[in-house]
Amino acid sequence: MDVILHLAVTAMLVLGAVWKAVDLTRAPHDRLLRLLALCLFLLAAGDILGFPEVRDRLMAFAPAGVGKVAFNALYMSGLSTLILFFAASTRSAPADFRRQLRLHTGLLAGVLTTLVISMIATPPALRDHTPSTPYIGQPGIAGFYLVGNAFFIYAYVVSGLWALRYARRASRHLARSLRTMTAGLFGLALTAAGRVALVLLRIDAPGSHSELEAANQVNTDLALGCVLIGIMLFGGVQLATHLRSVLSHRRMHDQLAPLWRALVTAYPELVLHREPARPLWNRLRLRHTHARFYRRLIECRDGLVRLSPYLALAAPDTDLARCGPDRLARHITTALDLKPESEDPHTALPAVRVALPTGNDVSADARALIALSMAFARADHGHSGHPKRRRCPTWGQRRDHVALHGRGTASPPPRRR
Repeated sequence: MDVILHLAVTAMLVLGAVWKAVDLTRAPHDRLLRLLALCLFLLAAGDILGFPEVRDRLMAFAPAGVGKVAFNALYMSGLSTLILFFAASTRSAPADFRRQLRLHTGLLAGVLTTLVISMIATPPALRDHTPSTPYIGQPGIAGFYLVGNAFFIYAYVVSGLWALRYARRASRHLARSLRTMTAGLFGLALTAAGRVALVLLRIDAPGSHSELEAANQVNTDLALGCVLIGIMLFGGVQLATHLRSVLSHRRMHDQLAPLWRALVTAYPELVLHREPARPLWNRLRLRHTHARFYRRLIECRDGLVRLSPYLALAAPDTDLARCGPDRLARHITTALDLKPESEDPHTALPAVRVALPTGNDVSADARALIALSMAFARADHGHSGHPKRRRCPTWGQRRDHVALHGRGTASPPPRRR
């Protein structure tokens, strides 16, 4: 049972390390992401070395005891990095994080130094030891297990406490996964404490108290199971959030299409990056969905800024910034008629505010433009049976027409024929 759980936890850690390494290539300066990726990598590498067969193969040509020290070094470093990840995620003052960094780096260095000294003090023939070996009373061997497990108790408990603190401000599903993982971490701390007690009892009676060892193994299985469930829930929440964001951006990208097509037809230079034609499978991939959505959002906003002088002519007495989407869509249709086929590059056209969002974030801007795009699609569908409407040949002619007839800032929009 413990081997199956060990394999499952190792597989989840490897998948998590690969996933966060890919994310790190896109945001290499994100400190939290760097710490999380490093933590998962170290824990995964330590778990892989935790299998005796793997450790023996990798360390076949290394001196006796190196594999055992390497396993502990990787796993302890991973737990220390996990503590630093939680400490950094609390958004505390930089001085607090630096204090945590110094504390846990120094503690880890001291423990690893003690483990190396203990291994060197152990005769080479005895370095391949376990807690069940008859010579557990050797100072180097006993010290190795007592110091190592004392660190594990500390690291598991502190990691669990940080995880609980992080869970208080996390979403409901993420908090549930963190609490489940915390239960597993506390269980592993109890297991480490059991190993300390077992070593102390066996110093004078090697091989005794097998019932304590069996109970400790059962507790290890339960704790690893909780950690595995917590990791799976955590990964599931992250994956579901990512997929939901991708699908939402893909839907909004398509909803902006009616307005975007009209604006880029009038202003082809708005397109920031023309992508080559791609097969259907490539278009269905999740990659670059966010970038395509944000690019289309920017192009729509830039197009409205370019069209806004003609919108002011089409609706001189309208507050275009707060105009309803249906009404503004009709004005856009008229303004596109007013736009000349070619504009004088030396003519400065006054821009006005159009379709201001209700908030200051990107989501509010997207909602405003999507509502306008949907209204424009309805208006365009309603006018699809009409012949092509005439355009003013130049901005100058339109401006002169306004001046000659003295109709304020603009004359009424042209009537349909």
